Amino acid sequence: MGHILAALMPYDSSGLEPALSSVVVDSRKVKNGSLFVAFRGEKVDGHNFVANAFAAGATAALVEEPLPGNYTIIDTRDPIRPIDFTKPVCIVVESSLIALQQAAKAWRAKFPAVRIIGITGSVGKTTTKELVYTVLKQRYNTLKSAGNRNNEIGLPLTLLALRPYHQRAVLEMGMYAPGEIALLCDIAKPDVGVLTIIGPVHMERVGSMEGIVKAKQELVEALPTNGIAILNQDDQRIMSMAQHTKAPVFTYGLDNQADLWANNIDSMGLDGVRFTLHYRGESMTVSVPLLGRHSVHTALRATAVGLVEGMGWEAIIAGLNDDSAGELRLVAVPGPHNSIIIDDTYNSSPDSAMAALNLLDELDGRHVAVLGDMLELGHMETQSHRLVGRRAAVVADELVAVGQRGRIIADEALTVGMAKKHVHWVAEAPAAIPILEEMIQEQDIILIKGSLGMRMDRIVAALGRDKDF
Repeated sequence: MGHILAALMPYDSSGLEPALSSVVVDSRKVKNGSLFVAFRGEKVDGHNFVANAFAAGATAALVEEPLPGNYTIIDTRDPIRPIDFTKPVCIVVESSLIALQQAAKAWRAKFPAVRIIGITGSVGKTTTKELVYTVLKQRYNTLKSAGNRNNEIGLPLTLLALRPYHQRAVLEMGMYAPGEIALLCDIAKPDVGVLTIIGPVHMERVGSMEGIVKAKQELVEALPTNGIAILNQDDQRIMSMAQHTKAPVFTYGLDNQADLWANNIDSMGLDGVRFTLHYRGESMTVSVPLLGRHSVHTALRATAVGLVEGMGWEAIIAGLNDDSAGELRLVAVPGPHNSIIIDDTYNSSPDSAMAALNLLDELDGRHVAVLGDMLELGHMETQSHRLVGRRAAVVADELVAVGQRGRIIADEALTVGMAKKHVHWVAEAPAAIPILEEMIQEQDIILIKGSLGMRMDRIVAALGRDKDF
């Protein structure tokens, strides 16, 4: 199968662009010249959409069985079958997923000069990826993971978008079980590994904090001797990884023992955060348009990557202030009655929920906290939701808790003394909307946060629509 996969992305006659325009797993995203990868899912079988993909202009489809139709069949399981790339073509493989991963690995190998920056951690991967990208692009032609393409499908799709003009690639690496980051590293061959924060995310799957550390550690274990491991000095679980990498270690944090550190942090509310950077005897005060004191760590990670990649301060600071980072998840949007909605609905964990509540505490106005379930916390589920409930009781003037685990947040807020008339609980996100429409007052600050599966974004959409309140 290897020789077929190596040919999946051949250059055209110019030698500058691949013959296939893109690799997609959704037939609705096919363009002329695409390779469509058909997966068998629990609910949807991609093989049923191969004809649609060809009708939309796909050149080839990666499938797990020969399909009827007026196109060439190349069965990689049959070594004596002649290879004929007459278009369109169905390439039959044992596993579409493995074939996609092997194709991505082979494609990445065509670009040894491209330096890959891998980013993982329990919290802050996406914001870090976005800010690292805005820094690197000030000097280098840089590719980044789009959206949440951070898994065994998304990362190969990103790598298959590499082109000869790219100089750097920033890849988010997610983890749901041990061994997954090792697999992603085997495909991507990262040169730089960035660790954010370790917390009890996916505890339900992994079983213990030690298991989570070991799984995330796979990134630094995969780095070459001429790579760089960028580690969070303020997280001792992450610092324990230093002894498990062959690469030199670069540390960042709020501790002056770190290679790059920050102090004099001043949250400017919705205007961002100001702090002083220290590196090799140099100090400078910078301001960045990120919300909350916790975002200083995000800025430090992006700065660290810029430094190890040979960039100067002027370009790094320009990148930190680049407002094109459209996927920095926590954003402020207008709400009813001149209120401000802090939209942090992409995901939630104990660490990120506490950081978001701390941000709410820093902002002037009446505070409304709308908090949904934090998922996949395993045996730490009750403890973590209680912790968030206690903090919400201190920070929020009004609390709306959403979901079965959200009930724990509400109950704990009541237990520590928050008045019952200010605590509300609903089972699902849509039920919170009429409560908030009745509750919101002039110039309130409303934090909305919960795990992605809770679809708290529906609340933001309802409150943010053009409506006469």
